[in-house]
Amino acid sequence: MVREARLDPEVEVIWDDFHAEVNVGSEQLRQWLLTRGSGEEAFGPDPDLDLPEPGRQILAVLRKRKVDLTPEDIEVMRDAITRIRELSEQKPRRGNADDEWRHALLDLGHDVLVER
Repeated sequence: MVREARLDPEVEVIWDDFHAEVNVGSEQLRQWLLTRGSGEEAFGPDPDLDLPEPGRQILAVLRKRKVDLTPEDIEVMRDAITRIRELSEQKPRRGNADDEWRHALLDLGHDVLVER
């Protein structure tokens, strides 16, 4: 018999909001972060550990099931939601063509070019 885990309703909302804002998959985010972190001294023996923050934390949450979330994961999700929304509201004149703005959002797992 499978037992259904009960989560705090607030965690359910945060989970849904997080996955609405972080609109790229874990592998796509990992590849992006590896690209962003590349350079002569960027990679150590374990590339996943050398991924830029907070992307590495967001990636770790994306790889988890909802029932496995820790309080730290919930805080990462809250922070990601806030940062993505704030950056999205600060859309520059050049919009999606502004690489610095778009890359800042991609670092958080949000691609402005992905349709919702």
